[in-house]
Amino acid sequence: MICQVCGAANDLDQEFCRKCQNKLLVVSGASETYDEGPSGEGISLDEHLLERVSVLEEIVKRSAETLKALLEGFHRQEKNGFVIQTGLLALKDLLERKGLLVEQEFVELWEGRVDQHLTVLEKRERFLEHKERILAEHKGPGRERLVGLLGDAELAFFALEPEKALGLLEEAWRLDRRNAELAFFLGETWFNDGEAVKASSALRHVLERKPQHFEALVYSGVLENDLGHPEKAVDFLKRALAIRPDAFLPAFALGAIHAGSGQLAKAEALLKRAVQIEENPQALSLLGTIAYERGRLTDAIDALQRAVKLDPDDEDGLFQLGLCYLDRGWTQKAGERFRAALELNPNRIELGEARKLLGPAGVGSVPGLSDATTERSGRAAAVRDPQKALAVCRRALKADPENPAIQIAYALVCSAVGRTSEAVATTRRVLAQKPDEPIAAAAWATLLEALRAEGKFREGTQVAGEMLDAVTSNYARSIALFQRAAALAEMGERLDEALDDADRALRLSPRELKQFPLAAKGWVHYKRKEFERAVECLSRAAELGETPTGLAHLGLAYLAVGDARAARKAFDRAKRRGGKSSERHGGLEARMLEQIRRNLQLTEKVSSRPGRRKGRNG
Repeated sequence: MICQVCGAANDLDQEFCRKCQNKLLVVSGASETYDEGPSGEGISLDEHLLERVSVLEEIVKRSAETLKALLEGFHRQEKNGFVIQTGLLALKDLLERKGLLVEQEFVELWEGRVDQHLTVLEKRERFLEHKERILAEHKGPGRERLVGLLGDAELAFFALEPEKALGLLEEAWRLDRRNAELAFFLGETWFNDGEAVKASSALRHVLERKPQHFEALVYSGVLENDLGHPEKAVDFLKRALAIRPDAFLPAFALGAIHAGSGQLAKAEALLKRAVQIEENPQALSLLGTIAYERGRLTDAIDALQRAVKLDPDDEDGLFQLGLCYLDRGWTQKAGERFRAALELNPNRIELGEARKLLGPAGVGSVPGLSDATTERSGRAAAVRDPQKALAVCRRALKADPENPAIQIAYALVCSAVGRTSEAVATTRRVLAQKPDEPIAAAAWATLLEALRAEGKFREGTQVAGEMLDAVTSNYARSIALFQRAAALAEMGERLDEALDDADRALRLSPRELKQFPLAAKGWVHYKRKEFERAVECLSRAAELGETPTGLAHLGLAYLAVGDARAARKAFDRAKRRGGKSSERHGGLEARMLEQIRRNLQLTEKVSSRPGRRKGRNG
């Protein structure tokens, strides 16, 4: 039997191709013969077609009956779901009346669990897609043991226990180290979970067995760049591009890496090639940034406008477009783009700056914590890449799940990577335990940061009020006051009260925190249209400590007083500061590689295009 994908010859009893592991399909066979009737004449073509039509009618009839039964079952499930949801809401109302539950906390925890479960379901679907290939790849003894481990892993995925499932799959891989399909599934999963070292090891095994494995080459390229080996990364991505010259991902990633290393001409050529294959907003955004850096303002504006049109939520593209408009002298348009960028990233403080709110020495030194805990939480907050910090925090939580310091560090990193619902739920769990004030103050501060990052300013003002009632130290009270002032300023409400809060926070805050109430006060003055005072406060805050948001506010204040040159400098500093930030909305290059890091489903992306599967394994 000839494989329809790679053309390799296979035995008739094989189910999968021995070379490319694709399922073998019988697309043709021997010509049909018809028995002759008693008269010696063969069955006529009309009779044969009539018989076929009758069979098809029966199939259509049965399909319609099956579809009807499925529709009835769906309606029953819909009704059952409605009844269950009504019961849960009734239970929530009852617990809320008894003071045992807070609605917002309940909803956010529910949303967080749903996100977790959806992630597990995605892993399960990926595993089921690979399972048959993993079995087909196995050669030699131990097949029964492998089948058992894969079955147990599948059950663990269905039970929403991904750690157990991955443990079983690791055991299966130790049993069959030559299984490239199993190694690839593990490598891809670790890649998406931020386990760079383990993913790199697994993908290396894949490439030893199958040097032309396209997806493994792309993942390996991104991993090697993250691990600080750009030469290896470029080599892997070039090999992937050679296998599939019309593939978007390797050209896109290679262009981003060259842009990060300052090779703008190479990066531009590769990104233009990627955009021709697939008009991607992030690729256009980086292309526009490169054109801007190379002094081609018209090309930069064109690319960035296309990027923002494709993705109106592209904060970096909007900010860069604002810089372009500012250079053109279009100050009104520039101000609109900068304000739109800030609205998408609501007053988010950098991860490193936000840690200052957790205590004079950070979470790791809160009294009562063990040295091991201090080291774990310190590592989590110090890691430059928030996704890696998230993985560190998860491992620390697994080792010490009840430790409040690790929970707070985990919540802060969750907020930095956009998992704000999880951050809010985690901090509320810490506060529900009624910890001592140093830990409670850190939890309140993290909760306020998460709400501010999510743009929930009204709720933030309420939480800040609760914090003021719960804490007694000047340090903690100053945090609550300037957070409430900033939230009120964002809403443009009760601005006199906001100004009073900012002044009180400024009096109560220690030296290392003064930049935050100053920045909040400056933003309140801006919203009150007191632009000169806004410039004064925001510039003093920037002198004490720069953040991208604070600098962007300063740039808007300079625009409001008509000082376009000073505004340009402030926005430039905001952009540079943002590129070095550990936030998820950092530099464009980092953001693009992050897109690949977050499960791009490369296999589906490639297999959905006709004529692509033939080259997968050579």
